[in-house]
Amino acid sequence: MVLDSAGRERYRFSGYLPVPDFLAELYMGLAKSAFAHKNWADAERWFHAIVNEFPSTDAAPEALYWQGVSRYKASNDHHLLGQTAQEITQRYPQTSWAKRSSVWLQKAA
Repeated sequence: MVLDSAGRERYRFSGYLPVPDFLAELYMGLAKSAFAHKNWADAERWFHAIVNEFPSTDAAPEALYWQGVSRYKASNDHHLLGQTAQEITQRYPQTSWAKRSSVWLQKAA
């Protein structure tokens, strides 16, 4: 369980995981805590770290999705969502995160 500085739960996962997956999940908790506090730069940094340091984990496609949302929230530039959707589609085409971001491809066109 990952709690923020006020003691609110921001992320939870359970079970035993290999070290890379475990670390990716911990990073996800830190990223989601930063996101909940509207600290877009820190959230983007943590999500980016998951994608780059643990690209083959189950957390990576979700992190890439939320990295794009964090960039959008910081800039209000909807084109960034389209770029994120393209990257998810290329790197993780069979995931639910590719489906979720597919609407951004239509907006970018």
